[in-house]
Amino acid sequence: MSIAETRDQGAHLDETSPLGLAGFGLTTFILSLVNSNILHAPVEPVVFGLALAYGGIAQFAAGIWEFAKGNTFGATAFCSFGAFWVSFWYLTGHTDLSGAGKELHQGIGAFLLAWAIFTAIMTIAATRVSNVVLAVFVLLTITFFLLSFGEFWEKETMTHWGGYFGLATAAAAWYGVLAGVTNSTYKDTVIPVGPRA
Repeated sequence: MSIAETRDQGAHLDETSPLGLAGFGLTTFILSLVNSNILHAPVEPVVFGLALAYGGIAQFAAGIWEFAKGNTFGATAFCSFGAFWVSFWYLTGHTDLSGAGKELHQGIGAFLLAWAIFTAIMTIAATRVSNVVLAVFVLLTITFFLLSFGEFWEKETMTHWGGYFGLATAAAAWYGVLAGVTNSTYKDTVIPVGPRA
């Protein structure tokens, strides 16, 4: 198999990619329950362990496996969002932000805005992966922008909408997990993910 064929094969959901989507989807689901106010803010620490272990370490590991396969998109996406979850775990659970005062919302807003921009960039490349992956990145871009503006403007309603879009993002990621694992197990396209552009 040539390098080009290996890279082409790596652009599809397969045995490795569902792990990254699973770590991302499950952790996003739990945090989005809090952001949407379905679960109240005091329970947010339940996501910290997931952010480190599943969203962070497991997803980062999936990204490294994608690097080994020559899948630049999967490697960049999973390693980056694995790092996002580790930074979220550290920022929210292990950083004393009490000295930030009224600037705290601006700092968190900037943090989320940077991730929104990165996700929008990745969305452009996602048009060449699959419809499912594209849906994940479109929804995630909207989620980050809503959460960012919710912090900048201190608008809880906008944060709640970010939570709802986060739940939709998690659902799309879980569909990708279902498709990737099922199709790999059956060695056939049982669950469609949509063609690349």
